[in-house]
Amino acid sequence: MSVYDHQPTWAGAHYDPALAGGEVTRLDLYATPERNGTVVTSATPAVRLRPGVYRFTLPTLAPGRYWGTVTFTPSAGEQSVTDTSVRLDLPLGQGLIGSPESVADALGVPLPLTSAQRAAYEQALRDAQADVAAYLNRPVIPRVTTLRAVTPRWAQPLDEIDAWPAGPDDLAEVITYRANADGTYDVDLLVGLNGAQEEPLVRYVVAHAAESIRQRPDHDGGGRRVSSVSAEGQSVSYETAPQTGQAGALPTIDSLKRLRRLTFQRVVAPHRAPWPYSSNRAGWR
Repeated sequence: MSVYDHQPTWAGAHYDPALAGGEVTRLDLYATPERNGTVVTSATPAVRLRPGVYRFTLPTLAPGRYWGTVTFTPSAGEQSVTDTSVRLDLPLGQGLIGSPESVADALGVPLPLTSAQRAAYEQALRDAQADVAAYLNRPVIPRVTTLRAVTPRWAQPLDEIDAWPAGPDDLAEVITYRANADGTYDVDLLVGLNGAQEEPLVRYVVAHAAESIRQRPDHDGGGRRVSSVSAEGQSVSYETAPQTGQAGALPTIDSLKRLRRLTFQRVVAPHRAPWPYSSNRAGWR
């Protein structure tokens, strides 16, 4: 069993139907991108986590790619509409910010994946994530923590992180909150960098996981860049990867620098004369 958090899309934008009295009612998953035929599974109802985000609980399904539709009513009294933007690579919640299927797409490997392919692609994703975490000086998978018996700040919406004492981390978001009998709240927070929600980070990890698979000696050649084939078909030449800055080039790790954790260190200063002849304050940077 896993959960899927969905942001409804309507009229070309993310939309929160609850603000107009609407509701998100149903998720249907299909085995093909045409989204027709037999429904593999359905999930209902959706739980509103915060403005614009609704959570579905999914039953356990075979690993692989599924296509889905989310049904919701934009506002009270209106007819329901269908959001067809859902594409899920299951299972979710495995500590990966990309999926083996996305690596297969980058390599040009057809789906479904074998167990051996899935295991190799998952390891390549974890290796790429480790490199990114070292560069960013922070994990790329957030952790869930609970603040208990806390009082919100005044004049702040309770689903915003600024309403609560979030702790020392610089990134956090509210998952849900529960009122206690004494007027305090228990608040579930997602703390740290949520790498799966950062598209540049996901693209970097998937691209470099795919490239590491492509360069392996035991790779079968699927997805390699062919530059020429002899007339008899007896020899094949492969292109090198595009250079940095060219179309199709791998993203560089510098594209993620805005996500780096800032660190502070004490400024080393020469010895000063005793106060009051000079300041004895130390600086930080």
